Amino acid sequence: MTNSLDVDKLEQAVKSVYEDVAEDPDKEYHFEMGRGLAERLGYPPEHLDRIPVEGMESFAGVGYYFDLAAIEDGDDVLDLGSGSGTDAFVAALHTGNAGSVTGLDMTDQQLEKARTLRDDAGMEHVSFEHGYIEDVPFDDGNFDVVISNGVINLSPDKPQVFEEAHRVLAPGGRLAISDIISEELMPESIKNDEDLWAACIGGAEQIDRYTTSIEAAGFSVTDVRENTQYEFVSERAANACQKYGVKSISLGATKRSP
Repeated sequence: MTNSLDVDKLEQAVKSVYEDVAEDPDKEYHFEMGRGLAERLGYPPEHLDRIPVEGMESFAGVGYYFDLAAIEDGDDVLDLGSGSGTDAFVAALHTGNAGSVTGLDMTDQQLEKARTLRDDAGMEHVSFEHGYIEDVPFDDGNFDVVISNGVINLSPDKPQVFEEAHRVLAPGGRLAISDIISEELMPESIKNDEDLWAACIGGAEQIDRYTTSIEAAGFSVTDVRENTQYEFVSERAANACQKYGVKSISLGATKRSP
């Protein structure tokens, strides 16, 4: 996090964008959304056929990681930055009714949409709670798997996010995420631009610092792969990606034993 970054202003910019994502998915954004994106990233169509269509309209994920998550029947899963619920609903297909999925999000409009879709679909083992991924409102060791898609880059304190994910995971628990990283350090003019931060670019961490933060939190990183199918759609975003090597990755990690 840079000293000149106005965290409160940043939070409002991010909330504003994702309020629009929930309420107006057809609006023009820096990034692509929808079922077509999900299929291109690797989501099996047969899974997407079983979850709420309206949630997918607001799907703004950046990769596919469910193979890395290896969610099993009966697992308890936490989705950091759950948005309108697409990944939480997919995770619920894997946990079955014996397990549970909890989505955590700071945007009221996303939570309202996700809860309505959950109720309509009758997915009683899925819940959506208000909160921040830097301060997860759950007890230690509560979950078997923590997932997140395109959200951690939006946090100004990524090491704290990984520490919280580690805290709420049971021993041997798994972290599986897709996120935006950069190959090179970006200038302050980009990192302090609320528009580009909310577009998942300004907050992109250099990949070596990103994985170091995960390891420092107590994880062993097992898989890192680039999602070449993902690309930003606006010219401004695409230019930043080309210049600084901003790209999508999927990553798997396990909680190390004490």
